[in-house]
Amino acid sequence: MSYSNAEIWTIIGLMAIGTFLIRFSFLGLIGDRPMPPVVLKLLRFTPVAVLPGMVAPLALFPDATGGQTEPVRLLAIIVVLGVSWWRRSALWGIFAGALVFYAGLIATGQL
Repeated sequence: MSYSNAEIWTIIGLMAIGTFLIRFSFLGLIGDRPMPPVVLKLLRFTPVAVLPGMVAPLALFPDATGGQTEPVRLLAIIVVLGVSWWRRSALWGIFAGALVFYAGLIATGQL
């Protein structure tokens, strides 16, 4: 499907307005009021929830068309989860997972 320049700029403009309104509703309308402690506590978990939500689909389904999951990636995911839980540190898990991932690629001849 092909869009004209006017349609593309209209879509971009509407998305910009929508994004502004979403942010303004939170920051502009209630930004100067103190938030309840329970809301502040829940907001601390936002990055912890967003990062896996962005990474998991790419790790499980590397092909954009929903292709097969690779055993090397699954092993790296398991190592990341295990080391992160064992060491209580996301960085240790990421480093261990990257090491296992690249070692698996080298071992299988994919790299």
